[in-house]
Order: sequence, then structure tokens, then C-alpha cells
Amino acid sequence: MSSKPSVLFICVHNAGKSQTAEALMRHIAGDKVDIYSGGTGPDENLAGDAVVALAEIGIGVEGQFPKAIDPEVLRKADRVVILGDQAKVAPVEGMKAEIETWLTVEPAEQGIHGAERANLVRDDIYARVKQLAAELGVA
Repeated sequence: MSSKPSVLFICVHNAGKSQTAEALMRHIAGDKVDIYSGGTGPDENLAGDAVVALAEIGIGVEGQFPKAIDPEVLRKADRVVILGDQAKVAPVEGMKAEIETWLTVEPAEQGIHGAERANLVRDDIYARVKQLAAELGVA
């Protein structure tokens, strides 16, 4: 890891929420921050609705794929963020950061599905990532 601030975004499948956060931070901060994501049980593919929701605001995720949490990144990241309340990650010895949880909106609980759900989740994560970028001084 470099002297730049670093962030690790985590969710269960590393297919939707954490990938969305990673893409949004990359869009906001570019190469001013080292950005990682991972899942506790990675899926095979990115969530199609998340990919479309990002594309609608001009953000691509080409070359991205679901992956497991890298233990070394978990240990050394300046910020470790779990998106949602489903992923469970135990701290590891020597971690630089506290694990924080963002309880993101879940429109499906109100019967909202499909593209509308994906857009609401994206917008919630976008607002949180903007705030994090500002806190890191990279916005």
C-alpha cells in the first residue's frame, strides 16, 4: 500500500454494494486514494442491476469482478467499511482501522425492486462515499 489513503469496501457477495462504493470512490477521487473491495462469500458475477445503475450516471465497472476480502488489505486499510448488515467480518490482529458499518437503504423492504431499487441504493451509497472522500481529503 502507498502513502495515499486507502479504503476497503465490503459486502457479502462483492457483486453490488461494495462494487458500487468502489466504483463511486474511483469516480470521485481517481488515483488520490487506493480503493479495494471484497466479499465474505463472493458471487460469480457483478449484480446486473448495480452495473446498469452505475452506467446510468456514466460510471463503468469494466474489468471488475467479485473477489474475496484480501486479509493484507483488511489489515492495512485506513478505512474499512461494511455496506449493509449482512456481511460479518472479524477484526484481524494488527488492523490499522476500525471496522465501520454503513446501514444502507434497502428499498426491497418497502416492496421496491428492479431498477428503482438499484438506483435508490446507488444514490444512498454515492452520498456516503462523497462524505468519506471529503473526510479523507480526496474529494
